[in-house]
Amino acid sequence: MKILIIGSGGREHAIAWKLAQSEKIEKIYAVPGNGGTAAEQKCENVSFEEGQNSLVQFARQEKIDLTVVGPEDPLAAGIVDRFREAGLAIIGPDQRAARLEASKVYSKAFMKKYGVRTAESRNFSDSAEALDYAEKYFDNAAASPLVVKADGLAAGKGVVIAENFAEAETALTAFMKDRSLGSAGASVVLEDFLVGKEVSVLAAVSIVPGKKGCIRPFVSARDHKRRFEGGRGPNTGGMGAIAPAPDFTPKAQEDFIKSILEPTLRGIEAENMDYRGFIFFGLMVHQNRCSLLEYNVRLGDPETQAVLPLMDFDLGELCLSILDGDLDSFPLKWKTGAVCAPVAVAGGYPGSYRKNDSITVNEKEFAKIGAQLFIAGAQQGTGGELRTSGGRVLAVSAWGGNADEAWTKAYKAMNLISFEGMAYRKDIGRENNE
Repeated sequence: MKILIIGSGGREHAIAWKLAQSEKIEKIYAVPGNGGTAAEQKCENVSFEEGQNSLVQFARQEKIDLTVVGPEDPLAAGIVDRFREAGLAIIGPDQRAARLEASKVYSKAFMKKYGVRTAESRNFSDSAEALDYAEKYFDNAAASPLVVKADGLAAGKGVVIAENFAEAETALTAFMKDRSLGSAGASVVLEDFLVGKEVSVLAAVSIVPGKKGCIRPFVSARDHKRRFEGGRGPNTGGMGAIAPAPDFTPKAQEDFIKSILEPTLRGIEAENMDYRGFIFFGLMVHQNRCSLLEYNVRLGDPETQAVLPLMDFDLGELCLSILDGDLDSFPLKWKTGAVCAPVAVAGGYPGSYRKNDSITVNEKEFAKIGAQLFIAGAQQGTGGELRTSGGRVLAVSAWGGNADEAWTKAYKAMNLISFEGMAYRKDIGRENNE
């Protein structure tokens, strides 16, 4: 089989790494890929003019058997619809289903309509009305924080937890008036703050209009979004992940299935969406009771870098089962133990950050540890060396028999990597810090 992977991040490198292990897959193309996919076995980066037509043309020209979409933007733009119209096999939701992530306003309405447990919220497209609501909200002395969410796609930077009206005003002004997120912040969702621990559940989805659908959850994970230790500082795209989440109990999993997964499945079926791909449930869990924070209509980043190393099955075969409609009988087998995957970022991230710094890896000692290096924001230089090109540069993913062993191995491996301005949190998976 020939595979096309669309995307350029750490998630896409992890997908390429896992797919390359399949005996059925002979060649993988990454568009545009990164310095990690360029060096991955069976994998080749391809760069050409962006656009759905170019991707379709390439898939036809190279006789691609299956395309896997990593990031959300092409899904929201309807790439799955375009490929299927051209008779090409592709993993992902159609454009209608992609609205579950592309619009917070739409997704909250979907949750309410189909009984998916979530926080109470209000939608606003007028900044004055949003500010008035926030001011009245905080007039209540007992009010909890207010969550401000940009409606559109914002690369993980569209959520602010406002502790007081001043913080809410700052966020609303930035999103709605200054357009710091472009059109993504033109409308917002103001949501009640939920107490608990965040848990990420990635899942495979096979739902075709007119047929009985299926959603199969993977092992749980936890993303650590804040920039600094102890869950402090600004939100980022993710400073690291662990899998499984140690406090996601069987009772919590049961509640998740009943209160979130099953009504989501019923809703997608009722809306006649064509959804053959992956879904991400962002949960808040308190006393084994789950509430849905958000949907992502693809694999999470950096959760993918923690979950895929635990897969004890062929990812390529899973993708085929999703397309063939026999996902319900696919044997999802998972390795025991745990994975810790801290992320190294460029100096200054998530603000303005350095680029084009050379990355050094002590490959001999790194190999002894048995960790896996997943490249995100780095490209190969003219001499084949890795150079930083993005804010989140790489993740080190390490398996251990338990969470402590995984943590020890991951940070031992991280210490074998260096680049100018390199920074990372040292508490990923420790004391449940987020």
